[in-house]
Amino acid sequence: MSPRLALIGWLTLVWVMLWGDPSAGTALGGIAAALVVTWLLPLPVLDPGIRLRPVALARFVAWFGWDMVLSTARVVWWVIRPGPPPTLLVRVELRTSSESMIALIMAALANVPGSIVVDAYVAERCLLLHVLGLPGDAAEAVRAHVAGLESRVVAAFGTRPDREELG
Repeated sequence: MSPRLALIGWLTLVWVMLWGDPSAGTALGGIAAALVVTWLLPLPVLDPGIRLRPVALARFVAWFGWDMVLSTARVVWWVIRPGPPPTLLVRVELRTSSESMIALIMAALANVPGSIVVDAYVAERCLLLHVLGLPGDAAEAVRAHVAGLESRVVAAFGTRPDREELG
């Protein structure tokens, strides 16, 4: 489906929902309004640099779900255990230069319990992470974990140049 047809469909749906009357007349009015809006106010075609690969996406979702379970268990352990939990700030170098991929990696990291992106240095391809509940000097383990996450995100959502960049 072309982006213009999708936009016309979306605008028509919004029109019908705003009128609150799902009749044929309202739908035709919505189509007419959508055609006028898209003709008078054309939007540039944007490519967000994201491609969806179903098999790699399924692998990513399965791995992410398992990571959520393990991370939640680790955080719960440190909450019920007496004493302060170990925390760590880790600077992680990324291999991808795609801003879309970096944003997806940051979103995935922010949704895992016990880790948060403190700062992002996009020009330098670096993230600063605060990690909770990893005993000892776990900086290398965190870097390896993020490298694996980066590979799965790029495999599931990246363009061909993104995937080639990781090697």
